Amino acid sequence: MQNKIFAAIDTQDPARAADLTAALAGVVSGVKIGLEFFNANGPDGVRKVANTGVPFFLDLKFHDIPNTVAGAIRAAVSLQPAILNVHASGGAAMMKAAATAITESADALGVAKPMLIAVTVLTSLDDDDLAAVGQRGASEEQVVRLAKLTEDCGLDGVVCSPLEIKAIRTACNSQFKLVVPGIRPSGADAGDQKRTMTPADAINDGADFLIIGRPITTAEDPAEAARTIAATITP
Repeated sequence: MQNKIFAAIDTQDPARAADLTAALAGVVSGVKIGLEFFNANGPDGVRKVANTGVPFFLDLKFHDIPNTVAGAIRAAVSLQPAILNVHASGGAAMMKAAATAITESADALGVAKPMLIAVTVLTSLDDDDLAAVGQRGASEEQVVRLAKLTEDCGLDGVVCSPLEIKAIRTACNSQFKLVVPGIRPSGADAGDQKRTMTPADAINDGADFLIIGRPITTAEDPAEAARTIAATITP
């Protein structure tokens, strides 16, 4: 992989998604395709992006009963993403079912097993938001609790905000992957993200991969924007 950046391709337009992905080929490690794109275009749209040859993170955040999530994982593996995710708050049984399904499906299809990670607490939420839905304690406590549960269930890592990287690195083993959104270069608009950090600080704290969207995709030259950000995290 070229570096530690996955560019978030947040659009409903399959042509723009494919063009952005092609433009970023060789500049970033991969792209992230989320619910907005998938709901507009389905698996066929994902295949158009996959045809560029750029690794992709299929960010669908599965959260349902174990059997349903296992079935969704099996269907998604056929698209050959580099990364798939579920919500850790779905619980241990759901995550274990997902872990079994992803391994069995990849083996049956003869494809590389995608990295399976779990979302801890969305970066658009802060302590007040969690309190409003009945979650007691600080967001970091909940993130670490869910990260440890995810590790115990055999998943490869978690999605967390940059503010929890150090705490998870202390709580989980060194091979546990941290995929980190909420990344904003110095001077960039935080948008709807509440728990943010610069790319260099997140890497220095121990992030494995950074999810960066608008600072790259809305730039006049997305590839150059990605190169500029990458330069800040390259030793």
